[in-house]
Amino acid sequence: MKFETPAGETPIDRLAVVGRAHPRVEGKLKTTGFARYAAEHHDVAPGAAYGYILGAAIGKGRIERIDTAAARAAPGVRAIVTHENAGPIGKGEFYVQRVLAGPMVDHYHQAVAVVVADTFEQARAAASLINISYARGNGRFDLAAEKPSTPIAPKEAFGGPTEVSVGAFATAFARAPVQVDGTYTVPDHAHAMMEPHATIARWDGDQLTCWTSIQAMNWGCRDLGLIIGTPKENIRLHSAFIGGGFGGKGTTQSDLALAALAARVSGRPVKLVLQRALMFNNTIHRPKTIQRVRLGAAKDGRLLAVGHDSWSGNLPGGRTEPSTLPTRLMYAGENRLLRRYLAQLDLAEGNAMRAPGEAPGMMALEVAMDELAEKLGMDPVALRIANDTQVDPEKPERRFSTRPFVQCLREGADRFGWDARAAKPASRREGKWLIGMGMASAIRGAPISKASARVRLDKNGHVTIETDMTDIGTGSYTIVAQTAAEMMGVPLERVTAKLGDSSFPETPGSGGQAGAASATAGVYAACAKLRDLITQRMGFNTTDVIFANGMVSSDGRSVALADVTKDGELVAEDSMEYGDLKDRFAQQTVGAHFAEVAVDAYTGAVRVRRMLAVCAAGRVLNPTTARSQVIGGMTMGIGAALMEEMAVDTRFGFFVNHDLAGYEVPVHADVPHLQAHFIDEVDPTMSPLKAKGVGELGLTGVAPAIANAVYNATGVRVRSYPLTLDKHLANLPAIA
Repeated sequence: MKFETPAGETPIDRLAVVGRAHPRVEGKLKTTGFARYAAEHHDVAPGAAYGYILGAAIGKGRIERIDTAAARAAPGVRAIVTHENAGPIGKGEFYVQRVLAGPMVDHYHQAVAVVVADTFEQARAAASLINISYARGNGRFDLAAEKPSTPIAPKEAFGGPTEVSVGAFATAFARAPVQVDGTYTVPDHAHAMMEPHATIARWDGDQLTCWTSIQAMNWGCRDLGLIIGTPKENIRLHSAFIGGGFGGKGTTQSDLALAALAARVSGRPVKLVLQRALMFNNTIHRPKTIQRVRLGAAKDGRLLAVGHDSWSGNLPGGRTEPSTLPTRLMYAGENRLLRRYLAQLDLAEGNAMRAPGEAPGMMALEVAMDELAEKLGMDPVALRIANDTQVDPEKPERRFSTRPFVQCLREGADRFGWDARAAKPASRREGKWLIGMGMASAIRGAPISKASARVRLDKNGHVTIETDMTDIGTGSYTIVAQTAAEMMGVPLERVTAKLGDSSFPETPGSGGQAGAASATAGVYAACAKLRDLITQRMGFNTTDVIFANGMVSSDGRSVALADVTKDGELVAEDSMEYGDLKDRFAQQTVGAHFAEVAVDAYTGAVRVRRMLAVCAAGRVLNPTTARSQVIGGMTMGIGAALMEEMAVDTRFGFFVNHDLAGYEVPVHADVPHLQAHFIDEVDPTMSPLKAKGVGELGLTGVAPAIANAVYNATGVRVRSYPLTLDKHLANLPAIA
């Protein structure tokens, strides 16, 4: 099916199932422990051995010698894989870091060996017996030190252009009556998902089957094949349930590639679970950024000049953190200069983490907007309303498909009680607490890609959907089932969704806020094809056929779906493909975040009291799962604002706090009641469902809303995240 013109009325518009707040269809499996995650498929590879990765002990250099004799003689050891016996190892198309070091070491905890043994404990013990001699090299680990000589990044496949110049920024900024020129730092962040990277790999001749934790099945097969030198068609991946990913499990990482290699070398199936300490330095992360934002405005608040420079670092061949991405579309302003600089660093690869670009970019832009509002003596909400745009600021002929941004701001301010905010910082107290309110805008792209699905109608009238879409905790099973139920006119309990198998029809998977919109559109296409088959079989008129209540009806005649297939099931498969609507329209999700905080006047400790997110993301397919996505993003935003930071040892080149004891993330006590409100809208340019993604919109803008609230509470502006108490304690208002 080709989607080339904005959608008119579709079967989805009945909203008998779609748009309703259904609980997760797989929820019982998860809450009772019957949902099996990657490492829990104990029956698929009887007698599987255990793999254990030994990570490099240096941040940069060369392996001079690997002595594995003692390890090979250890009890239970079946094989040890190093660069000396692994065979040729390639790279995938998305990540640039090598899964196995040797002889060169590119970064700390890069795998140097995989021990395969009968038990996990034996593999771990044997790994400690491997003796490696290194020649330590001079690495580059400090972004701030590299910044002065860092060039503008070359053209990249993701994140848009690395340099954008519109109008005459320098002149407009210099002449602007009101100016802000601030530098903001966002540290390295870890995905820190609950389920570690894990894989069970089994070879059957030249056929490889893996049970793994991965977000994009098609990318996973492609990249795994390129790394281990196996044709993609010989690889099958299963990833039915994923315990969190946030972009960190986008495609093939070391657990998947090295489990496959270890199974090939040892001749046995291998289970490999990446130990928590290696997940920080061995896998990808959100890289640190240093961002300079310059805003020039007229006295009425209208932006005259918008400048945003961002510096990040990566391994050779890696790309930038595209922090200027949201600035391209967030506000009007005819003179613009946006640049991204890329330093070469010898740290683990920086790559996709929830809302790449928008999340850290808004952490800078939205604080700068707060500073501008203060200089103008203008309410922060009013300033943003004054700079709304309904067209792409870089291409005014290109309108937004939908953009109820002002509605988000106004409804958010009203629901939150924004008019009670004290305009003067540090002027509201409750006992020992300094109270402040802050807000920030939110924006995130609404990508959509070709997606396919297969739908079966059995002789009992039960509908089964098969698609390789994954569920990383987002509710994919539920919205896929809802789409099929709506299209086929059956209740949700008569639909089974099967996901996360690379042998199923292909989707882009979970990532980039594209999964929900893309996968459900693919299901729509397959169901539309099945509807046509049923209509033809029954001899119905296609112009008035109705699928509802388990029946198919036309021209006064009705037939139960079960009767349609009494002689055998019907199967249909199709894809949703797209024309140029994404080029003709700027397709984005927008919103606004509001936060109230209390800061201890004695200690400087920050407590988030309440938060509200107002989101515009097209048709909401399921309010329950959508709300969960948004409040999950808000929780991540609390972490980014107040506690998350991977600390770099710039002498030896590694993230010091590489575990969940040292890398702090929000816990229940840190998270107050969070409210998520959705604007009632549809976007007919997206797909027949008129829906967009929402999972990453819930994060962008949260951290700066909190930062702005902390400033409103204390009068101390902190431009370096996280906002730990040491950064404002000395400058807090007098206690008495």
